[in-house]
Amino acid sequence: MLDIKFIRDNQTLVAQAIRDKRMNVDLALLLSVDEELRKKQLEMEQLQADRNRLSKQIAQAAPADRDGLKAQVSDLKPRLETLEVDVRRLNEEFHKLMVLVPAPARADVPVGRDDTENVEVKRWGEVPSFSFPIKDHMALGTQLDLVDVERGVKLAGSRSYVLKGLGAQLEQAVLRFTIDHLTRKGYTQLGIPVLVKEEAMEGTGYFPAGREQAYLVERDQLVLVGTAEVSLTSYHAGEILKEEQLPLRYMAQSNCFRREAGTYGKDTAGLYRVHQFQKIEQVVISRGDPADSDALHNELLNNAEEILQALELPYRVVYVCTGDLGQGQVRKHDIETWMPSRKAYGETHSCSTFHDFQARRLKLRYKDKSGQNLFCYTLNNTAIATPRVLIPLLENHQQADGSVRIPKALQPYFYGRTEISVPR
Repeated sequence: MLDIKFIRDNQTLVAQAIRDKRMNVDLALLLSVDEELRKKQLEMEQLQADRNRLSKQIAQAAPADRDGLKAQVSDLKPRLETLEVDVRRLNEEFHKLMVLVPAPARADVPVGRDDTENVEVKRWGEVPSFSFPIKDHMALGTQLDLVDVERGVKLAGSRSYVLKGLGAQLEQAVLRFTIDHLTRKGYTQLGIPVLVKEEAMEGTGYFPAGREQAYLVERDQLVLVGTAEVSLTSYHAGEILKEEQLPLRYMAQSNCFRREAGTYGKDTAGLYRVHQFQKIEQVVISRGDPADSDALHNELLNNAEEILQALELPYRVVYVCTGDLGQGQVRKHDIETWMPSRKAYGETHSCSTFHDFQARRLKLRYKDKSGQNLFCYTLNNTAIATPRVLIPLLENHQQADGSVRIPKALQPYFYGRTEISVPR
Protein backbone atom coordinates (compact mmCIF):
# COMPACT_ATOMS: atom_id res chain seq x y z
CA MET A 1 0.00 0.00 0.00
CA LEU A 2 1.22 3.48 -0.78
CA ASP A 3 1.17 6.40 1.66
CA ILE A 4 -1.87 8.54 0.85
CA LYS A 5 0.30 11.65 1.25
CA PHE A 6 2.62 10.26 -1.42
CA ILE A 7 -0.38 9.72 -3.70
CA ARG A 8 -1.65 13.27 -3.14
CA ASP A 9 1.79 14.75 -3.84
CA ASN A 10 2.60 12.51 -6.83
CA GLN A 11 -0.69 12.15 -8.70
CA THR A 12 0.93 12.16 -12.14
CA LEU A 13 3.43 9.46 -11.16
CA VAL A 14 0.74 7.25 -9.60
CA ALA A 15 -1.57 7.71 -12.58
CA GLN A 16 1.29 6.65 -14.85
CA ALA A 17 1.89 3.55 -12.67
CA ILE A 18 -1.78 2.61 -13.03
CA ARG A 19 -1.48 2.88 -16.82
CA ASP A 20 1.91 1.15 -17.05
CA LYS A 21 0.80 -1.79 -14.89
CA ARG A 22 -2.50 -1.97 -16.80
CA MET A 23 -4.62 -1.85 -13.66
CA ASN A 24 -8.16 -0.63 -13.17
CA VAL A 25 -8.01 1.98 -10.41
CA ASP A 26 -10.16 5.12 -10.18
CA LEU A 27 -7.56 7.54 -8.83
CA ALA A 28 -9.89 10.54 -9.09
CA LEU A 29 -12.49 8.77 -6.97
CA LEU A 30 -9.87 7.83 -4.37
CA LEU A 31 -8.69 11.42 -4.05
CA SER A 32 -12.29 12.64 -3.84
CA VAL A 33 -13.11 10.15 -1.08
CA ASP A 34 -9.88 11.08 0.70
CA GLU A 35 -10.77 14.78 0.64
CA GLU A 36 -14.32 14.19 1.88
CA LEU A 37 -13.08 11.83 4.58
CA ARG A 38 -10.56 14.37 5.87
CA LYS A 39 -13.24 17.10 6.02
CA LYS A 40 -15.68 14.88 7.90
CA GLN A 41 -12.98 13.65 10.29
CA LEU A 42 -11.89 17.22 11.03
CA GLU A 43 -15.47 18.33 11.71
CA MET A 44 -16.08 15.25 13.88
CA GLU A 45 -12.90 15.85 15.88
CA GLN A 46 -13.82 19.51 16.42
CA LEU A 47 -17.31 18.57 17.64
CA GLN A 48 -15.85 15.89 19.91
CA ALA A 49 -13.48 18.48 21.35
CA ASP A 50 -16.42 20.85 21.87
CA ARG A 51 -18.40 18.08 23.61
CA ASN A 52 -15.47 17.28 25.90
CA ARG A 53 -14.95 20.96 26.72
CA LEU A 54 -18.64 21.42 27.56
CA SER A 55 -18.68 18.26 29.67
CA LYS A 56 -15.80 19.61 31.76
CA GLN A 57 -17.63 22.93 32.13
CA ILE A 58 -20.73 21.13 33.37
CA ALA A 59 -18.79 19.52 36.18
CA GLN A 60 -17.44 22.90 37.27
CA ALA A 61 -20.48 25.09 36.53
CA ALA A 62 -22.94 26.53 38.99
CA PRO A 63 -26.22 24.55 39.19
CA ALA A 64 -28.11 27.30 37.40
CA ASP A 65 -25.81 27.08 34.37
CA ARG A 66 -25.71 23.29 34.01
CA ASP A 67 -28.97 22.82 32.13
CA GLY A 68 -27.87 25.23 29.42
CA LEU A 69 -24.53 23.47 29.00
CA LYS A 70 -26.23 20.08 28.91
CA ALA A 71 -28.55 21.35 26.19
CA GLN A 72 -25.53 22.41 24.14
CA VAL A 73 -24.06 18.89 24.49
CA SER A 74 -27.39 17.38 23.43
CA ASP A 75 -27.50 19.66 20.40
CA LEU A 76 -24.13 18.24 19.26
CA LYS A 77 -25.24 14.61 19.47
CA PRO A 78 -27.27 14.24 16.22
CA ARG A 79 -24.54 15.81 14.09
CA LEU A 80 -21.87 13.70 15.78
CA GLU A 81 -23.83 10.51 15.19
CA THR A 82 -24.27 11.40 11.51
CA LEU A 83 -20.57 12.18 11.16
CA GLU A 84 -19.54 8.91 12.82
CA VAL A 85 -21.66 6.95 10.33
CA ASP A 86 -20.25 8.98 7.42
CA VAL A 87 -16.64 8.58 8.56
CA ARG A 88 -17.09 4.83 9.03
CA ARG A 89 -18.56 4.50 5.53
CA LEU A 90 -15.90 6.69 3.95
CA ASN A 91 -13.11 4.83 5.74
CA GLU A 92 -14.38 1.54 4.29
CA GLU A 93 -14.60 3.04 0.80
CA PHE A 94 -11.18 4.64 1.18
CA HIS A 95 -9.58 1.34 2.20
CA LYS A 96 -11.18 -0.56 -0.68
CA LEU A 97 -9.73 1.96 -3.14
CA MET A 98 -6.33 2.26 -1.47
CA VAL A 99 -5.57 -1.47 -1.59
CA LEU A 100 -5.96 -1.37 -5.38
CA VAL A 101 -3.37 1.35 -6.04
CA PRO A 102 -0.14 -0.03 -7.55
CA ALA A 103 3.37 0.96 -6.55
CA PRO A 104 5.22 2.92 -9.27
CA ALA A 105 7.95 0.89 -10.94
CA ARG A 106 11.58 1.88 -10.59
CA ALA A 107 12.63 4.41 -13.22
CA ASP A 108 14.76 1.93 -15.19
CA VAL A 109 12.03 -0.72 -15.51
CA PRO A 110 11.15 -1.20 -19.20
CA VAL A 111 7.67 -0.09 -20.18
CA GLY A 112 5.74 -2.90 -21.87
CA ARG A 113 2.36 -4.57 -22.16
CA ASP A 114 3.09 -8.15 -21.05
CA ASP A 115 5.76 -10.84 -20.66
CA THR A 116 6.55 -10.76 -24.38
CA GLU A 117 8.13 -7.35 -23.79
CA ASN A 118 10.39 -8.37 -20.90
CA VAL A 119 14.05 -7.57 -21.60
CA GLU A 120 16.73 -10.25 -21.54
CA VAL A 121 19.77 -9.18 -19.47
CA LYS A 122 21.80 -12.38 -19.12
CA ARG A 123 22.24 -15.94 -20.33
CA TRP A 124 24.13 -18.75 -18.63
CA GLY A 125 25.02 -22.20 -19.94
CA GLU A 126 24.81 -23.70 -23.39
CA VAL A 127 21.52 -24.96 -24.75
CA PRO A 128 22.16 -28.70 -25.32
CA SER A 129 22.10 -30.31 -28.73
CA PHE A 130 21.09 -33.95 -28.93
CA SER A 131 22.23 -36.58 -31.41
CA PHE A 132 19.02 -38.55 -30.87
CA PRO A 133 15.27 -37.82 -30.91
CA ILE A 134 14.47 -36.19 -27.58
CA LYS A 135 11.55 -36.98 -25.30
CA ASP A 136 9.58 -34.47 -23.28
CA HIS A 137 9.44 -34.69 -19.49
CA MET A 138 6.17 -36.62 -19.49
CA ALA A 139 7.47 -39.27 -21.88
CA LEU A 140 10.61 -39.56 -19.76
CA GLY A 141 8.62 -39.59 -16.53
CA THR A 142 6.37 -42.36 -17.80
CA GLN A 143 9.18 -44.45 -19.28
CA LEU A 144 11.27 -44.15 -16.10
CA ASP A 145 8.21 -44.69 -13.86
CA LEU A 146 8.69 -41.32 -12.13
CA VAL A 147 5.26 -39.72 -12.51
CA ASP A 148 1.66 -40.89 -12.61
CA VAL A 149 -0.76 -38.28 -13.92
CA GLU A 150 -3.67 -40.64 -14.48
CA ARG A 151 -3.97 -41.58 -10.82
CA GLY A 152 -3.23 -38.01 -9.77
CA VAL A 153 -6.25 -36.87 -11.77
CA LYS A 154 -8.30 -39.69 -10.28
CA LEU A 155 -7.40 -38.41 -6.80
CA ALA A 156 -7.68 -34.66 -7.29
CA GLY A 157 -8.92 -33.75 -10.75
CA SER A 158 -7.20 -31.89 -13.58
CA ARG A 159 -3.66 -30.51 -13.26
CA SER A 160 -2.86 -33.11 -10.61
CA TYR A 161 -0.09 -35.69 -10.52
CA VAL A 162 1.75 -38.20 -8.35
CA LEU A 163 5.54 -38.40 -8.20
CA LYS A 164 6.66 -41.91 -7.41
CA GLY A 165 9.84 -43.77 -6.61
CA LEU A 166 12.91 -42.04 -8.01
CA GLY A 167 10.67 -39.19 -9.23
CA ALA A 168 9.72 -38.35 -5.65
CA GLN A 169 13.37 -38.86 -4.65
CA LEU A 170 14.51 -36.45 -7.38
CA GLU A 171 12.11 -33.80 -6.09
CA GLN A 172 13.32 -34.27 -2.53
CA ALA A 173 16.96 -34.15 -3.64
CA VAL A 174 16.37 -30.79 -5.33
CA LEU A 175 14.60 -29.43 -2.24
CA ARG A 176 17.22 -30.71 0.19
CA PHE A 177 20.07 -29.38 -1.90
CA THR A 178 18.41 -25.96 -2.02
CA ILE A 179 17.83 -25.88 1.75
CA ASP A 180 21.46 -26.85 2.35
CA HIS A 181 22.68 -24.19 -0.07
CA LEU A 182 20.66 -21.38 1.56
CA THR A 183 21.57 -22.55 5.05
CA ARG A 184 25.23 -22.13 4.15
CA LYS A 185 24.32 -18.63 2.96
CA GLY A 186 22.98 -17.73 6.41
CA TYR A 187 19.24 -17.92 5.75
CA THR A 188 17.03 -18.96 8.66
CA GLN A 189 14.58 -21.73 7.82
CA LEU A 190 11.03 -21.46 9.11
CA GLY A 191 8.31 -24.10 9.10
CA ILE A 192 5.27 -21.99 8.29
CA PRO A 193 1.47 -22.38 8.10
CA VAL A 194 0.06 -22.78 4.60
CA LEU A 195 -3.46 -22.01 5.86
CA VAL A 196 -3.51 -18.31 6.73
CA LYS A 197 -5.96 -15.56 7.61
CA GLU A 198 -7.11 -13.24 4.85
CA GLU A 199 -5.22 -10.37 6.51
CA ALA A 200 -1.95 -12.06 5.55
CA MET A 201 -3.07 -12.35 1.92
CA GLU A 202 -4.13 -8.71 1.79
CA GLY A 203 -1.03 -7.62 3.69
CA THR A 204 1.28 -9.15 1.11
CA GLY A 205 -0.75 -7.85 -1.83
CA TYR A 206 -2.35 -11.11 -3.00
CA PHE A 207 -5.84 -9.88 -2.04
CA PRO A 208 -8.05 -8.39 -3.26
CA ALA A 209 -6.66 -8.38 -6.83
CA GLY A 210 -5.52 -12.02 -6.85
CA ARG A 211 -8.41 -13.51 -4.95
CA GLU A 212 -9.61 -15.60 -7.90
CA GLN A 213 -6.31 -17.52 -7.90
CA ALA A 214 -6.62 -18.66 -4.28
CA TYR A 215 -8.29 -21.68 -2.69
CA LEU A 216 -10.57 -20.38 0.08
CA VAL A 217 -11.43 -22.46 3.14
CA GLU A 218 -14.54 -20.37 3.72
CA ARG A 219 -15.97 -22.37 6.60
CA ASP A 220 -12.93 -21.44 8.70
CA GLN A 221 -12.22 -18.08 7.03
CA LEU A 222 -8.76 -19.22 5.97
CA VAL A 223 -6.85 -19.33 2.69
CA LEU A 224 -4.35 -21.81 1.24
CA VAL A 225 -1.22 -19.88 0.27
CA GLY A 226 0.15 -19.87 -3.26
CA THR A 227 3.65 -19.17 -1.93
CA ALA A 228 5.47 -19.23 1.41
CA GLU A 229 6.14 -15.53 0.78
CA VAL A 230 2.77 -14.80 2.39
CA SER A 231 3.62 -16.45 5.70
CA LEU A 232 7.29 -15.42 5.78
CA THR A 233 6.61 -11.74 5.03
CA SER A 234 3.66 -11.64 7.47
CA TYR A 235 5.67 -13.33 10.24
CA HIS A 236 6.53 -9.98 11.85
CA ALA A 237 3.28 -8.17 10.94
CA GLY A 238 2.33 -5.50 13.45
CA GLU A 239 5.80 -5.51 15.04
CA ILE A 240 8.46 -2.85 15.50
CA LEU A 241 11.85 -4.46 14.92
CA LYS A 242 15.23 -3.12 15.96
CA GLU A 243 17.39 -1.69 13.20
CA GLU A 244 20.33 -3.85 14.27
CA GLN A 245 18.23 -6.97 13.58
CA LEU A 246 17.99 -6.10 9.90
CA PRO A 247 18.20 -7.48 7.32
CA LEU A 248 16.33 -10.65 8.29
CA ARG A 249 16.94 -13.46 5.81
CA TYR A 250 14.29 -16.19 5.86
CA MET A 251 13.45 -19.24 3.79
CA ALA A 252 10.69 -21.82 3.95
CA GLN A 253 9.73 -24.97 2.12
CA SER A 254 6.00 -25.35 1.70
CA ASN A 255 3.19 -26.80 -0.31
CA CYS A 256 1.65 -24.12 -2.51
CA PHE A 257 -1.83 -24.01 -4.01
CA ARG A 258 -3.05 -22.06 -7.04
CA ARG A 259 -6.35 -22.36 -8.86
CA GLU A 260 -4.78 -21.23 -12.15
CA ALA A 261 -7.96 -19.31 -12.92
CA GLY A 262 -7.99 -17.89 -16.41
CA THR A 263 -5.56 -20.48 -17.80
CA TYR A 264 -8.13 -22.90 -19.21
CA GLY A 265 -6.55 -24.86 -22.05
CA LYS A 266 -3.08 -23.44 -21.35
CA ASP A 267 -0.25 -25.84 -20.35
CA THR A 268 -2.77 -28.52 -19.42
CA ALA A 269 -0.40 -31.39 -20.21
CA GLY A 270 2.56 -32.17 -18.01
CA LEU A 271 3.98 -30.56 -14.90
CA TYR A 272 4.36 -26.92 -15.95
CA ARG A 273 1.11 -25.51 -14.55
CA VAL A 274 -0.38 -27.51 -11.67
CA HIS A 275 -2.65 -26.77 -8.73
CA GLN A 276 -0.36 -28.01 -5.95
CA PHE A 277 3.42 -27.84 -5.85
CA GLN A 278 6.44 -27.56 -3.58
CA LYS A 279 8.48 -24.38 -3.34
CA ILE A 280 11.34 -23.01 -1.32
CA GLU A 281 10.92 -19.27 -1.00
CA GLN A 282 13.46 -16.66 0.10
CA VAL A 283 12.22 -13.53 1.88
CA VAL A 284 14.28 -10.61 3.16
CA ILE A 285 13.06 -7.88 5.51
CA SER A 286 15.40 -4.89 5.40
CA ARG A 287 15.81 -1.29 6.43
CA GLY A 288 13.89 1.28 4.42
CA ASP A 289 16.86 2.10 2.22
CA PRO A 290 16.78 1.80 -1.59
CA ALA A 291 20.52 1.06 -1.84
CA ASP A 292 20.26 -1.77 0.70
CA SER A 293 17.22 -3.09 -1.14
CA ASP A 294 19.07 -3.10 -4.48
CA ALA A 295 21.98 -5.05 -3.00
CA LEU A 296 19.63 -7.59 -1.40
CA HIS A 297 17.67 -8.00 -4.65
CA ASN A 298 20.92 -8.91 -6.39
CA GLU A 299 21.79 -11.31 -3.56
CA LEU A 300 18.46 -13.13 -3.85
CA LEU A 301 18.78 -13.35 -7.61
CA ASN A 302 22.33 -14.67 -7.32
CA ASN A 303 21.23 -17.37 -4.87
CA ALA A 304 18.74 -18.73 -7.39
CA GLU A 305 21.28 -18.56 -10.22
CA GLU A 306 23.81 -20.51 -8.15
CA ILE A 307 21.24 -23.25 -7.58
CA LEU A 308 20.46 -23.55 -11.30
CA GLN A 309 24.16 -23.53 -12.14
CA ALA A 310 24.74 -26.36 -9.65
CA LEU A 311 21.91 -28.28 -11.35
CA GLU A 312 23.73 -27.71 -14.67
CA LEU A 313 20.70 -26.08 -16.29
CA PRO A 314 21.00 -23.35 -18.93
CA TYR A 315 18.89 -20.29 -18.17
CA ARG A 316 18.35 -16.65 -18.94
CA VAL A 317 17.46 -13.66 -16.74
CA VAL A 318 14.88 -11.12 -17.92
CA TYR A 319 14.07 -7.69 -16.54
CA VAL A 320 10.29 -7.68 -16.21
CA CYS A 321 8.41 -4.86 -17.93
CA THR A 322 5.73 -2.72 -16.28
CA GLY A 323 2.78 -4.62 -17.77
CA ASP A 324 4.05 -7.89 -16.29
CA LEU A 325 4.77 -6.48 -12.82
CA GLY A 326 2.53 -7.22 -9.86
CA GLN A 327 0.68 -4.48 -8.03
CA GLY A 328 3.26 -3.95 -5.30
CA GLN A 329 6.43 -4.79 -7.19
CA VAL A 330 8.86 -1.94 -7.73
CA ARG A 331 11.02 -4.16 -9.93
CA LYS A 332 11.32 -7.84 -10.78
CA HIS A 333 13.67 -10.22 -12.54
CA ASP A 334 12.45 -13.58 -13.81
CA ILE A 335 14.73 -16.53 -14.42
CA GLU A 336 13.67 -18.72 -17.32
CA THR A 337 15.23 -22.17 -17.67
CA TRP A 338 15.73 -23.92 -21.00
CA MET A 339 13.10 -26.59 -21.69
CA PRO A 340 14.07 -28.62 -24.77
CA SER A 341 10.58 -29.96 -25.52
CA ARG A 342 9.27 -26.38 -25.70
CA LYS A 343 12.32 -25.23 -27.66
CA ALA A 344 12.17 -22.22 -25.38
CA TYR A 345 12.99 -20.88 -21.95
CA GLY A 346 10.23 -21.32 -19.35
CA GLU A 347 9.84 -19.22 -16.19
CA THR A 348 11.08 -20.99 -13.05
CA HIS A 349 11.96 -18.13 -10.67
CA SER A 350 10.78 -14.59 -9.86
CA CYS A 351 12.81 -12.10 -7.81
CA SER A 352 10.80 -9.10 -6.55
CA THR A 353 11.48 -5.85 -4.72
CA PHE A 354 8.55 -4.18 -2.94
CA HIS A 355 10.13 -1.34 -0.95
CA ASP A 356 7.56 -0.46 1.78
CA PHE A 357 4.44 -1.55 -0.16
CA GLN A 358 3.87 -4.79 1.80
CA ALA A 359 5.25 -3.39 5.08
CA ARG A 360 2.66 -0.59 5.15
CA ARG A 361 -0.15 -3.10 4.72
CA LEU A 362 1.35 -5.36 7.38
CA LYS A 363 2.29 -2.50 9.76
CA LEU A 364 5.83 -3.89 9.74
CA ARG A 365 8.28 -1.30 11.07
CA TYR A 366 11.68 -0.87 12.68
CA LYS A 367 13.10 1.67 15.10
CA ASP A 368 16.12 3.46 13.70
CA LYS A 369 19.11 4.76 15.66
CA SER A 370 17.39 8.09 16.31
CA GLY A 371 14.37 6.32 17.81
CA GLN A 372 12.07 6.97 14.85
CA ASN A 373 9.71 4.20 13.71
CA LEU A 374 10.07 3.57 9.97
CA PHE A 375 8.52 1.07 7.58
CA CYS A 376 10.68 -1.87 6.54
CA TYR A 377 11.37 -2.86 2.94
CA THR A 378 10.60 -6.41 1.77
CA LEU A 379 11.94 -8.61 -1.02
CA ASN A 380 11.45 -12.20 -2.12
CA ASN A 381 12.63 -14.73 -4.67
CA THR A 382 11.92 -18.32 -5.57
CA ALA A 383 14.85 -20.49 -4.58
CA ILE A 384 13.36 -23.53 -6.33
CA ALA A 385 9.87 -24.69 -7.35
CA THR A 386 8.96 -28.24 -8.16
CA PRO A 387 7.66 -30.06 -10.14
CA ARG A 388 8.26 -27.28 -12.69
CA VAL A 389 12.05 -27.50 -12.31
CA LEU A 390 11.82 -31.24 -12.98
CA ILE A 391 10.92 -30.39 -16.59
CA PRO A 392 14.37 -28.96 -17.47
CA LEU A 393 16.12 -31.44 -15.16
CA LEU A 394 14.72 -34.44 -16.98
CA GLU A 395 14.80 -32.98 -20.47
CA ASN A 396 18.26 -31.37 -20.46
CA HIS A 397 19.94 -34.37 -18.82
CA GLN A 398 18.31 -37.12 -20.89
CA GLN A 399 20.61 -39.60 -22.62
CA ALA A 400 20.43 -41.67 -25.80
CA ASP A 401 19.52 -44.91 -23.98
CA GLY A 402 16.47 -43.28 -22.37
CA SER A 403 18.13 -42.72 -18.99
CA VAL A 404 18.53 -39.34 -17.26
CA ARG A 405 21.84 -38.17 -15.86
CA ILE A 406 21.79 -36.93 -12.26
CA PRO A 407 23.78 -33.69 -11.81
CA LYS A 408 26.80 -34.01 -9.52
CA ALA A 409 25.27 -31.62 -6.97
CA LEU A 410 22.33 -34.01 -6.45
CA GLN A 411 24.24 -37.31 -6.45
CA PRO A 412 24.93 -37.26 -2.68
CA TYR A 413 21.15 -37.28 -2.14
CA PHE A 414 20.92 -40.41 -4.30
CA TYR A 415 23.64 -42.22 -2.31
CA GLY A 416 26.02 -42.40 -5.26
CA ARG A 417 23.52 -43.07 -8.04
CA THR A 418 24.59 -41.18 -11.16
CA GLU A 419 21.58 -41.75 -13.42
CA ILE A 420 17.96 -42.76 -13.47
CA SER A 421 17.58 -45.74 -15.78
CA VAL A 422 14.65 -47.45 -17.44
CA PRO A 423 13.20 -50.01 -15.00
CA ARG A 424 13.84 -53.63 -15.93
